[in-house]
Amino acid sequence: MIARLKTWVAVALLALAGCGADDGERQDSLQLIRERGHLIAGVFTDKPPFGYVDEQGDYVGYDTDLARHLAKRLLGDESKVEFVAVDPASRVPMLQSGKVDLILANMTVTPERAGVVDFTYPNLQVAVQALVRDDSGIERFADLAGRTVIVTSGTTADLWLTQNHPQMNLLKYERTSLSLQALADGRGDAYVQDNIVLYGWTKQHPGYRVLDDQLGGVAPVAPAVRKGNLVLRDWLNGELQAMTREGVMLKLYDRYLRSQLPDDMDPQLLLMDASAE
Repeated sequence: MIARLKTWVAVALLALAGCGADDGERQDSLQLIRERGHLIAGVFTDKPPFGYVDEQGDYVGYDTDLARHLAKRLLGDESKVEFVAVDPASRVPMLQSGKVDLILANMTVTPERAGVVDFTYPNLQVAVQALVRDDSGIERFADLAGRTVIVTSGTTADLWLTQNHPQMNLLKYERTSLSLQALADGRGDAYVQDNIVLYGWTKQHPGYRVLDDQLGGVAPVAPAVRKGNLVLRDWLNGELQAMTREGVMLKLYDRYLRSQLPDDMDPQLLLMDASAE
């Protein structure tokens, strides 16, 4: 049975209780998208395997392909999607300003975020862990005391470490690619981020390993829409359920995630079953 995180989901849903749409959101947001003729999705451009730009300049990745599937289901054509590049710190402001219809950028569900955006059913679950060089001598998170730890601004790792380890020496960058380059350049002793990204880095860059410690436990990842846009959120929930039943989510996992993870990783440890909601 695919792993589930009912406590986290319950927290997110409680944040929605009593939150109705304002007058602007009472319009049929799906109809507005249909009239526009394309879906606008906020995605990463430098965070493989979720969202990145390939050598041909095309948007690719787990989240970008998910956006194409949604565009086809809503508009009949997977090409009817406009991708807008976001970084972790800009995801919520881009939704709040109406510059994107939804965020598909590996966004972890937290109670704080659920208070300012509306999440759909989660489709993945991740844990925050630390990436270090093999020769660093670092074996556990406690060994990072007094060392420089790299984070990407606005990520769950940044927020968790800032709240729980305010004295830790954090070196912050705006983008995942810059953070990983900083670690490779020796500007920090570890990079703390979602484990799927870190496992992918170790697959492509020998000489690095992921520490076993999970910081803050396992948490769900879900698409997000503007707070109060219940029409779009509910439609997305229905489509995510259907795509899970049809095996689409597993195919996305096989295409983008499986090769980035340890060979013995069970997909049921990462995939969440929207169809059972």
